[in-house]
Amino acid sequence: MYFPQKRITIYAGHYGSGKTNLAVNHALALRRTGKRVKILDLDIVNPYFRTQDSEALFREEGIELIASEFAGTNVDIPAVPAAAQSAFDDRETPVIIDVGGDDAGALALGRYQKTIREENNYDMLLVINRFRPLARMPEEAAEIARSIEWASRVPFTGIAANSNLGGETDAETILSSEGYTLEVARLLGLPVVYRAARADLATALRHRLERIQPVEITGKVWF
Repeated sequence: MYFPQKRITIYAGHYGSGKTNLAVNHALALRRTGKRVKILDLDIVNPYFRTQDSEALFREEGIELIASEFAGTNVDIPAVPAAAQSAFDDRETPVIIDVGGDDAGALALGRYQKTIREENNYDMLLVINRFRPLARMPEEAAEIARSIEWASRVPFTGIAANSNLGGETDAETILSSEGYTLEVARLLGLPVVYRAARADLATALRHRLERIQPVEITGKVWF
C-alpha cells in the first residue's frame, strides 16, 4: 500500500482532479487494517459531490465522517464543519482531509495550518489529472499547487497522480500521462507518492510504472 501513513493526510488539487475518490480510498484502506479513522470533508466549494456521498459506506465500515451540515442538500452555503477542530485535537486517530478545489477551497484548510504544522505529522498530496481543463500543462498544475500553498499556508509534501478519463480510462491513458506527472514533480521538487489506477488496471500497470496504488471508484464518477 502506497497511501501515506502519517496521522494527517490532506488531499488538495484542481477542481475535478479526483481528490474525493482518493481520500475515500485512503480512509477505507486504513480502516481495513484495523485502525480507527476519521475523514474530514473541507470541500466547502462544491456541496454536490463530496465525501458525504459515501456516508452510508463510512457507516458500514466504521469510519467517522466530519462534514458540513449543508453537505448533500440544496443549500449552497460554504461552511466549515463545526466539529472540524476535533480531527486535529484527537492526536491518536488518523484523519484524511478532502480539501475543496484550488486556492478558494484551500482557505478553509488555512484555519488549521498552525495546528497541522506544529504537530508535524502530516502529508499533503497534490492530486493531478492532466485531462482536466486548466491543468493540462505541467506548468498550469504547478501554478495551481503554488496558489493552494499560498492560500492554505501548508506546503505540499508529494504528488498523487490520478490522470484518468472516467469510465473510458485504460492502461494507455495512465501510461501516456507519465511524462506529465514527472514534469509536475520536477517543477515543484516533490516526489510522486503514488499513481492511482482502477483496480482492474493496476495489475497490468504494476510492471510498467512504479508505485501503482489500486483504487475503487466509490462515487458517482472517478474524477
